[in-house]
Amino acid sequence: MILKRCSKCNSLIKVFNSNCSINCCGEEMKTIKPNTTDASVEKHVPEYEIVNDEIKVKVNHVMEEEHFIEWISYVHDNVEQTIYFKPNEIPMATFKYIKGATIYSYCNKHFLWSKEVD
Repeated sequence: MILKRCSKCNSLIKVFNSNCSINCCGEEMKTIKPNTTDASVEKHVPEYEIVNDEIKVKVNHVMEEEHFIEWISYVHDNVEQTIYFKPNEIPMATFKYIKGATIYSYCNKHFLWSKEVD
């Protein structure tokens, strides 16, 4: 998954298998590369636990009006499942366990984070 963001209006577009340029608000959208290592007090990298044939995903992050996890996506074989969150909700999701899938989380202030499933 490739995520593109408009630097003017903050719109996001998810793109699979394409490196084309996409314009918004009169300029090219910027590609956001996922971070994979937490380096700050806030945690952004999704954590997971495998229970039977499911994977339980959570992000240990504040969920305030101004700073929160907007969504968690689970991507495998170009199939994406996304759960969206609002402030004050708990950023947790459950998916079918698939080894090699990638989990993404998106913070409204610190953007995209990912972790591959073992």
